[in-house]
Amino acid sequence: MRPILPGCLDRAVAALLAAPPEGRAGLALRIVSEARAADAWRKRRGRAHPLWGDGSLMSAALRHPARPLPPSLGREARAALRQVLDALDGSSGL
Repeated sequence: MRPILPGCLDRAVAALLAAPPEGRAGLALRIVSEARAADAWRKRRGRAHPLWGDGSLMSAALRHPARPLPPSLGREARAALRQVLDALDGSSGL
């Protein structure tokens, strides 16, 4: 996976906030998995994956519906951020 930047985390959180709370952990794992698969594709083929992008978390997250981020990180947004970070920590090769 490409380096994780603050904007990548923002976009992944926005995608999780658009999902029902009970589906957010699974969506976080899916986005991370898609980013890793896209990066492997990019390295092998020399171009972005047609669905999941260039191997960045941002690119993979952009493929999912999003809700605007709140002006400050309230409880719901912090929980979504934790789910993204947990998904990243749980994936090998980072």
